[in-house]
Amino acid sequence: MRILGVDPGSNRTGYGCIETDGSRHRVVTCGVLAPAARAVFPEKLLAIRDGLASLIARHRPGVVAIEDLFYARNARSALKLGHVRGVVMLAASEAGLPVSEFAPAEVKRAVVGYGRADKPQVRQMVMLLLGLSEPPSPLDVSDALAVAVCHAHVSGSAAVRQAAAAAEGERSAGGGTAAGAGGAVKGAGGKARSWRRYRPRPPT
Repeated sequence: MRILGVDPGSNRTGYGCIETDGSRHRVVTCGVLAPAARAVFPEKLLAIRDGLASLIARHRPGVVAIEDLFYARNARSALKLGHVRGVVMLAASEAGLPVSEFAPAEVKRAVVGYGRADKPQVRQMVMLLLGLSEPPSPLDVSDALAVAVCHAHVSGSAAVRQAAAAAEGERSAGGGTAAGAGGAVKGAGGKARSWRRYRPRPPT
């Protein structure tokens, strides 16, 4: 599965695409989208949208993960950041991709294990988790990769929970064909059940 993580910003929007099997991750591509400094704000939004659309078409992720709005220096900055997040969602929706949003503290907990970690700590853990020989630069890139890793961890945990719930449902119903960790034993009716529920038949 490929995940495109995005760290929105009006001057620099970081991106990082990773490929994961649920436990191991590798970087496909990463970098920043930096519109011309002298461009008016609508032109910057268009440049970010076009850049993301190009990345999505080239690397074909299955989902786009973005950091949720948490802090801005003032109302004007918050409004601009909200516009950038909007065009990120637009680019994903145009490509038919789902969008996942994560609060900064959630990303830090998933990557570092501490919801108040600073950006250098996040970058260091991103290096370790993705096996990078050099730190991603600038910090917008490591933040975007961290969002992608966060989605991989959260979606992986959800898949495990769903599989466990499905297995428990099958055991409760007394049916199913999949063996558990300790194997399965077939009862008199031929239905598979957990060895924990097995009772030997009394001698006749």
